[in-house]
Amino acid sequence: MATDAQGNQAAQLVEQLDPATTALLTVECQNGVVGPESAMPELAEVARTTGALTQVARLTAAAHEAGVQVLHAVAERRPDGRGANRNARLFRAAGRLPVQQLTGTDAVRIADPVPVAEEDLIVRRLHGLSPIAGTDADALLRNLGVRSVVVVGVSANVAIPNAVFDAVNLGYTAVVPADAIAGVPAEYTPAMVRNTLALVATVTSTDAVLTCWERPRRER
Repeated sequence: MATDAQGNQAAQLVEQLDPATTALLTVECQNGVVGPESAMPELAEVARTTGALTQVARLTAAAHEAGVQVLHAVAERRPDGRGANRNARLFRAAGRLPVQQLTGTDAVRIADPVPVAEEDLIVRRLHGLSPIAGTDADALLRNLGVRSVVVVGVSANVAIPNAVFDAVNLGYTAVVPADAIAGVPAEYTPAMVRNTLALVATVTSTDAVLTCWERPRRER
């Protein structure tokens, strides 16, 4: 009985992750967030020591090989802060951090070891909390014929659940490899995945996603 259920789940995941209709969304995997000079060193450390950033890199490389569209969601702000939110403690605290996610600086470039290919799309936001709502992401995904979005990156506290909820609200199937996301403290992430994301998304692992994508490259 358990074997049948596992087989059904695996088959469902293969269907959801068809490279022709799937996109990988990396969230805030940028130098100023998860890099060595992060504005949030605790989050950067967790992302690296848990292996989450390494898993993001593996998934991105596999997506490139399988022909899965990759979108990198980057949070940034203008030097003058014009258009940025100031209506929550998080935004006010971010404005005082020693490293600012300023447009055009190294802080908003994708961090190693995550690879970036020429065909990748960079989705930048100057406001809000979501990598999807209020950005070009939805229009780009629809124009590409995407139906499933694999969400990875940081943080499990804010941007990741925002991305998952927005994807689901817009009609996409959200898939979350739980070992490819991170938040602070580290123990918060599995609790959030179990009690929140699992209710609306397909929760899986990096290895399971990679298995689904280990097939000949399919051109769009």
